[in-house]
Amino acid sequence: MRDLYQRLVLSPSANEADINSAVARCPNSALRQDAKAVLAIAERREAYDALHDTVSDIGRLRARLGLTHGAHWQGDVANDFSLPPDNAISRHDELVDRVSLAVSLYNRWRRWRGPWLLILTFAVGAGIGLALGYALSLGLALG
Repeated sequence: MRDLYQRLVLSPSANEADINSAVARCPNSALRQDAKAVLAIAERREAYDALHDTVSDIGRLRARLGLTHGAHWQGDVANDFSLPPDNAISRHDELVDRVSLAVSLYNRWRRWRGPWLLILTFAVGAGIGLALGYALSLGLALG
């Protein structure tokens, strides 16, 4: 399927006057004939626009997945809706990475929590014991 809007250098929201002007300027007779047959009739244009939106969404999805046509297809009608690969990280992948980091930090905390809590408990107990011993020794020395 040809992307008539792309090939005529038009926006899908173009009005009839813009479409007629672009069709009249088109040097390719087959493209001009297709555009007249599809875009000049309101019912056909509505059906084409619905299909155009769907195929454009598929092209964006393919680009997001890194699926593109080979070099020998460039400039071909089959390549009209193929976009260059989108190498940006997807929102899903970003969230998975963040959750994985949180899980690894939590697991690290759990692994070290036991020994540190034991050491902390011993240190607090020893500190309290030393403080009480010092207070008792001061009380006995003064009394």
